[in-house]
Parts: sequence; C-alpha cells; structure tokens
Amino acid sequence: MQIDSLEVLAVKATMEAPYLQLQGIRKSFGEGDNSTLAIGGVDLEVHQGEFLGIIGPSGCGKSTLLQIAAGLATPTEGRVTFEGRDVTEPPAGIVYLFQQYGKSLFPWRTVIDNVAFAIEHRPGMTRQKAREECQWYLEVVGLADAARKYPWQLSGGMQQRVTIARALAAKPRVLLMDEPFSSVDALTRLELHALILDLWQKQRFTAVLVTHDVDEAVFLADRVAVLSRRPSTIAEVVETELPRPRDNLATRELPRFIELRHHLLEQLLRRDA
Repeated sequence: MQIDSLEVLAVKATMEAPYLQLQGIRKSFGEGDNSTLAIGGVDLEVHQGEFLGIIGPSGCGKSTLLQIAAGLATPTEGRVTFEGRDVTEPPAGIVYLFQQYGKSLFPWRTVIDNVAFAIEHRPGMTRQKAREECQWYLEVVGLADAARKYPWQLSGGMQQRVTIARALAAKPRVLLMDEPFSSVDALTRLELHALILDLWQKQRFTAVLVTHDVDEAVFLADRVAVLSRRPSTIAEVVETELPRPRDNLATRELPRFIELRHHLLEQLLRRDA
C-alpha cells in the first residue's frame, strides 16, 4: 500500500512540475523613447499533458507571448524553459500551429506532401515511409480522400485539418496554437474543436491555445489564463473543472460552463473599458 502511495505521489509530482515555464517575460518594440512595452511581466507555468487556454483583450500580446514560448521571438527580459532547459530557439518537441493556415501550406505541394514536410527530413525516413505515415494522419483528420489534391482545391476547414495533420505528424510533445479556428465558419469551428480534443485525449500532448473566443477557451481547456491590457501581465488563472470527455452541446449547457463564460467575459469587458 505504501509503495502504491509513493508511486501515485511521484506521478502527481511529475504532472504538477512546470513542463513549459515563462518567467518574468517582458517584451518591448522599438528603441529608446519610441519603444512600446507590450508585455509587462508574465509568469506562467504549463504542466505536462494539460490543455491551457490563454485569452485577453485585443492587442494585449497573446500571439507575441505564444511566439516567445515557441522560441520564435526573443523576450526583452525574462526566460522560457522547456523540460528544464532554456528556450533560445524553436526546440525539438514544440510545434506551432499558425492562425493563417492558408499561408502555412505550400500551394505547389499536394496535401500529403504538405503533411510529409514535417517528417521527410528525419534520418532514415524514405519517401514511401513518409507517405504511408502521413496517409494515416490524413485518415485521422478525415482527409484520406484528399491526399492527392492541392491546398487551393480545399475549403478553409479542410486546409486547417491539413495543418493539424502536419502538426501531429511531427509528434509534438507541446502543441502551441495561435487562434487556429478563428478563420473558419462556426460549424467547422465546432467540428475542429471536437477533432483537436479527440486527438489530444488520445495522444496526450501538452496543448496551449491562444484565442479571443471565451467559449472556445472554456470548452477546450483545463485552465484558462487571462491577460491584462497592454503592457500585459497574468490577471487571473481559472480552473475550468468541466468533466471530460466534452460534448459540443451538453458541455456548453452545464451550469459551470455558463458560470465560467460569464465570469471571463466580465473580466475581459472590464479590461477593454
């Protein structure tokens, strides 16, 4: 019994330890008297296997913060660590899913070759093996029949599914998503919510989602971090405490969902005022 308790405690300690950590992040644009402080000191911990949402007023630096976490942008002050190591460039294991999915796909490559781009340069990876592996990921996102098409032949929602398949093919330990569903219609957005949750629950990568949509953040995430107005700091981190698996209809009708939605919208409206 004691051994079991120690094992449980060890697993719990691993899950609670910071996996991706932002410490004292400040970001200024410009120089001297013309500089603008966009991020005014953010401390944020992301735990292994969790789904974290980040919301905040328009222009508060949500995307910039995510780019810093990914090693795509350099903070003016502070540090980012991933698995205990400093992030100074995009590290292996972190994959960034861009908002503008159309611009992240290669129009001259077929769908399957776009997905294969994530893995084709791995040592020992043959073209045939890459295609077989990528075909499986296309099946996962419901695009098996579109493998030979080009991105411009697909709808917006289908293009975003291609970028998700490519991100998953890279086998991320952390998936950072920058408003990935904002450019698709409402029904497609709900379908992509269900898809990304299903994949996350099966593969248990760590997920961080930046979004302007409060409903989206509450529906998908375990915790939601709220940024203040520029220069932004973390104003609040809220545990969603919603049961999983989540359902696009039933979950959104739960009293806890409605309560969180009201609370977070109220916080954002105050900060926009």
